[in-house]
Amino acid sequence: MTVKVPKDRTIDNTLAIFKDGYEFISKRVQNNHLDVYETRVLGEKVALLSGEEGAKLFYDTNRMNRKNALPGRVLKTLFGEDAIQTMDGKAHTHRKLLFMSLMTPEALASLKVITNKHWDQFANKWEGKKKVVLYDETRELLCRTACEWAGVPLKEKEVEKRTRDLSNMIDGFSAVGPKHIESRRARKRTEKWIEDLILDVREGKQQAQKGTAIYEMAMHKDLHGNPLDARMAAIELINVIRPLVAISKFITFGALAFYQFPRTIAKAANEDDYLLRFTQEVRRYYPFVPFLGARVDHDFTWQQYDFKEGQLVMIDIYGTNHDPRLWENPDEFIPDRFLNWNGGLYDLIPQGGGDYYKGHRCPGEQPTIEILKTSFRYMTNHLDYEVPKQDYSYSLRKMPALPKSGFIIKNVHRQ
Repeated sequence: MTVKVPKDRTIDNTLAIFKDGYEFISKRVQNNHLDVYETRVLGEKVALLSGEEGAKLFYDTNRMNRKNALPGRVLKTLFGEDAIQTMDGKAHTHRKLLFMSLMTPEALASLKVITNKHWDQFANKWEGKKKVVLYDETRELLCRTACEWAGVPLKEKEVEKRTRDLSNMIDGFSAVGPKHIESRRARKRTEKWIEDLILDVREGKQQAQKGTAIYEMAMHKDLHGNPLDARMAAIELINVIRPLVAISKFITFGALAFYQFPRTIAKAANEDDYLLRFTQEVRRYYPFVPFLGARVDHDFTWQQYDFKEGQLVMIDIYGTNHDPRLWENPDEFIPDRFLNWNGGLYDLIPQGGGDYYKGHRCPGEQPTIEILKTSFRYMTNHLDYEVPKQDYSYSLRKMPALPKSGFIIKNVHRQ
């Protein structure tokens, strides 16, 4: 007997994305105990995927491509037009190797040292403050960290501006009205700033160390042996810096986890293995990326659903990280669930799934984990602080999500 994949009965569900937020896909797919479900967004038929099997299909480069998969509003704010997130085939693999070349053990060790240094500097400053909004402070901390690690010169007088612009690019992709317009303006300013630096490196006006992101982006050649357009090189360099600034959300959620689950503090402070498990659980449990899009490469049938060439497909990032088929008690914060985790490529997907080199898994996942481990280690080993009464709730309807207070701490002292 043929089983029809269910679909939304309404004409269009674009508004439901803003209503349901992070749960837009899981409310439809998982509520029906499926991996695929049909809906319509902006008048277009869309296949929604969730769970491990859905992720395997979504990241199958033989069946899916990224051409025209991301809305213009996302490219003009978050990722940049024609960036690596929009590429496929040999061109994507070649560009991906550029990013992965930055993730050497030596580079990641350097990132740890740089991150720790900036935590020390900020902690020293916090000791003189009545209160600290952790999210606001760590955005600047990570802007400084990301630029230093990438080899991007950052003048003291422009730190606030660059931090604000990078943050607006992250926060404005799903916004409407003035906030979205400002997000686009922030991207234009940032691209111009980085493009000028790329040109200075190429012309010898700005020194850059081989192996740093700014040097490698400036000197990279495409498959045909041609240097990247300076603006394109700038866009990809921003795709190194911006995601590291976005980690401030994970740090804020991690601080919330320490507060809500205080038994985790001593273990994270003293056990390296547990610190990694805590970091992974922060990335799994708290909302970060809601979903991503791709296009069907050619007609095929999967789980009795007919995928059509060019059809939009969306993968449920948040829902897969909370899929009860994959995670026992998924709505509970349990770092030790990773004690026996096999490191699957399609179950823990806060920054995408699949293979780093041939697929579309985010190359920034490794530095993300390193920064988070370093930050959580510093917070548990070197900081004493109090958490005053505040509204640290967050809404799954707001994308990207964040505790409403930004997580306030006071009476900060270094240990």
